[in-house]
Amino acid sequence: MNIRIESSWKNELATEFQKPYFKKLTDYVREAYQNGIIYPAAKNLFRAFALSPFTHTKVVLLGQDPYHGPGQADGLSFSVPSAISFPPSLQNIFVELQADMGTPKRTSGSLDDWAKQGVLLLNAILTVEAHKAGSHQKKGWELFTDAVIKAISDRKQHVVFILWGSYAQQKGHFIDGQQHLVLRSAHPSPLSAHRGFFQNRHFSKTNAYLLATGQTPIVW
Repeated sequence: MNIRIESSWKNELATEFQKPYFKKLTDYVREAYQNGIIYPAAKNLFRAFALSPFTHTKVVLLGQDPYHGPGQADGLSFSVPSAISFPPSLQNIFVELQADMGTPKRTSGSLDDWAKQGVLLLNAILTVEAHKAGSHQKKGWELFTDAVIKAISDRKQHVVFILWGSYAQQKGHFIDGQQHLVLRSAHPSPLSAHRGFFQNRHFSKTNAYLLATGQTPIVW
């Protein structure tokens, strides 16, 4: 199956694209785009992989599924296009970032700058129907992103995995905690951010680990 995805990821995931579930998934997603409003735009479906190739990925920030409101989803977990107002979870991420790193207040919700430094902003589910959160669960995306996480864990060294919330943490059982750094906390959603997301210091902990393992830290 010819999947349009960045070349280093295509090489790493080649066997996944040949599996029966992936054929069913692509048929489902193709029909969904033809018959409804699906986010992100089809051209941005594998955008996270394009901006953070397998060869450059050193941090994985796992989300659940894309934003389901108009104009928000851009193919990267938690990110929105620069002209879009910050969704509540992203607003809380920036609050924690500023408290942790002392960075200037962000004026754009686009996280392209993080992705281009090797932060894979991966949603567990890559598509969603407009205004229907979680509508593309259990269609096959979970199996695909499990394979992505496993490929990184098995074939790379010293990657930081950031798992916010119980859903992301459930996908963490593929990660070798001896080989990589796994950071866990509550989700940045307003419903849970005060239960352990704020003051988790994941941004500075990520950079400390990257420096300790001879890598370049992220300019958050």
